[in-house]
Amino acid sequence: MAANTNTVSREEELKKLSKISLVRSLLPIIGLVVVFTVFNILTKGRMLGNLSLVMSQIYVTMISATGVFFIMTMGGLDFSQGSILGMASIVVCLVSKKANVPLAVLAGIATGAGIGAINGFFYVNRKIKSFIVTICTMFLFRGIIKYLTSNAPVGGSAKLVLMNTDRLKLTCTLIIIILGFVAFHFTQFGIHLRAIGAGEKAAKFAGIRTDITKFLIYVLAGAITGFAAFINVIKVGSVTASGGNQLETQILIALVLGGMPISGGAKARFLNVIIGSLLYIVLTSGLSMMGMTTQAMQLVQGVVFLVFVAIFADRESLKVIK
Repeated sequence: MAANTNTVSREEELKKLSKISLVRSLLPIIGLVVVFTVFNILTKGRMLGNLSLVMSQIYVTMISATGVFFIMTMGGLDFSQGSILGMASIVVCLVSKKANVPLAVLAGIATGAGIGAINGFFYVNRKIKSFIVTICTMFLFRGIIKYLTSNAPVGGSAKLVLMNTDRLKLTCTLIIIILGFVAFHFTQFGIHLRAIGAGEKAAKFAGIRTDITKFLIYVLAGAITGFAAFINVIKVGSVTASGGNQLETQILIALVLGGMPISGGAKARFLNVIIGSLLYIVLTSGLSMMGMTTQAMQLVQGVVFLVFVAIFADRESLKVIK
């Protein structure tokens, strides 16, 4: 009798947890609809009327967030994304002037992958926490960016600006998103990432080569942001000292707003990238359309970020970041 009672109570508890998980997964989508509706009302329809302008700001964030999503799925963090974007943007500009645009894109990807390899080496081989390593490389390459742009912005080929079309940027973004979605949900790649995030020791016992996987993920994330540098550069055709500044913060906020669990693992969903990026851009664009100052925007963003974390975070599954 007692065994039957325990079984029933466990089933009820599992159903309750399943419902909570379902509600938590739907909240970011509901939040996106609510935030968009509220700002559309507050801006008297300008949000909807300037939807193409709003969407034009999402490409770099969404592409770069894809790589960081993979890192966070396995329980890591990366604060060097802004510096990677800045360095790769400079390389894209320089190579486009001396060679051609296709080679410049490849050079940007290689630059991002190289910085990602540095992060991965110190994280995997030297056993330094991911957030410490990436903060160090963030400051290191941010200093190099400022040095290279101290006299004047680094300009690229005139062909870069001519490529600044919504069709090209949307196509590039969709390619990255589709490839990322397929790789994460339908290949061993995604299974290994979730397994490492859920428990690295268990993943090792399951035969997953965790060290090589973690290293390659940082290289991949850097390469993806290196590709995003091409999208970043074609907007104005040059790079200033502030190139890529605060991108890492934007990505982290976007992913958390999208419902991304900080500790990664099995609860990570690729939809976190899409919903989170959209939510972040709608929030920042709406505040800008309302005429808020930068300080006021940061204040509101901070409050909204805290509210979303308080609502969406699964505190029972949080672990120490690797």
